Amino acid sequence: QFVESDDEAELLFNVPFTGNVKLKGVMVTGEDDGTHPAEMRLFRNVPHMSFDDAAKEADQTFSLNRDPRGELEYPTKIARFSNVYHLSIHFPRNFGAETTKIFYIGLKGEWTEARRHEVTICNYEAAANPADHRLEQVTPQTHFIS
Repeated sequence: QFVESDDEAELLFNVPFTGNVKLKGVMVTGEDDGTHPAEMRLFRNVPHMSFDDAAKEADQTFSLNRDPRGELEYPTKIARFSNVYHLSIHFPRNFGAETTKIFYIGLKGEWTEARRHEVTICNYEAAANPADHRLEQVTPQTHFIS
């Protein structure tokens, strides 16, 4: 089984994660012919990316070699891909065929649970409201020691 582009060489994958990922490497498997992708561009944390969005500068770009057995791993810049919750993988071109075929994409890294803090609603006072800070009336008592 494989994924094949429609009528041109360009392919785009959007991969949402259920937590935060420290992405360390990517592997791509294709045919040993012109349909194998020749370039891979990675974008981090751009949900719902489209082909129009792929025109901007990628976080990292790789020139790929033909790898029908999936033995090559392309290491990422770990500092740039240390807190990824959504990964977009763009394959802009292949080795000369009209369409691109991809059989496997492997991601290597570490997953951690996402700590998403919900919105906290706070009220701040410019001046204290005396009604909010009622104190019991204290009557002073004086004790004389003789």
